Amino acid sequence: MKDIRILVVDDETEILNLLMKYLEREGYNVDIASDGEEGLNLFRINNYDIIILDVMMPKIDGIELCKILRNETNIPIVMLTAKDDEIDKVLGLRIGADDYITKPFSMNEFVARVNALLRRYLVLSNKAVFNNDSTLSFGELKIDLKSYTVYRGKKEIQLTAKEFELLRFFANHPNQVFTKAQIFKNVWDDTFIEDDNTVMVYIRRLRKKIEKNPQKPRLVQTVWGIGYKFIGE
Repeated sequence: MKDIRILVVDDETEILNLLMKYLEREGYNVDIASDGEEGLNLFRINNYDIIILDVMMPKIDGIELCKILRNETNIPIVMLTAKDDEIDKVLGLRIGADDYITKPFSMNEFVARVNALLRRYLVLSNKAVFNNDSTLSFGELKIDLKSYTVYRGKKEIQLTAKEFELLRFFANHPNQVFTKAQIFKNVWDDTFIEDDNTVMVYIRRLRKKIEKNPQKPRLVQTVWGIGYKFIGE
């Protein structure tokens, strides 16, 4: 695996240094910023593999910074929030965050979540290079597993890492019905689903990007009382 570079943005110096310490123990290269503006400047002059953002920050807060970053990159973004507030979590997912962690959290959990995101984003995509069947086709929808790109006809669809993993999971299991818990286990690499909103928000975001009419989805369909299935076109 290539050298991993991580950007951590948090206005609490003690937490910032602690996160950097634990990530460097994992062998990662870590840059830190104490506010959103500094974080954005660092992002625009360096190449990162994952970004960790606190929600409450001066100058540019984490929510606004996440919106800006999502317009410029598809790398994983983890949101840190001091609020145990469902609205913050759902909002973070809607604007493109791949995961969120509520403060206070254990450092072992934090590192495990970062490792899981990186493993899925980097390692799995590298494995796809050796897959001869690297393109999945469903009518106009083309999913290139080698380049992590998705097209509808000739138009490229911009997906985040987690959105791509969700689509790939569905596309590899067409016409199969999955519960929310099964989807979470396979896409988030975790057996524990904290709430249904995480899966529901990502399904809604994915539909908005890949469906011709997200209000009447044909690709990712709801199976009432059970979960979801991908049927293609």
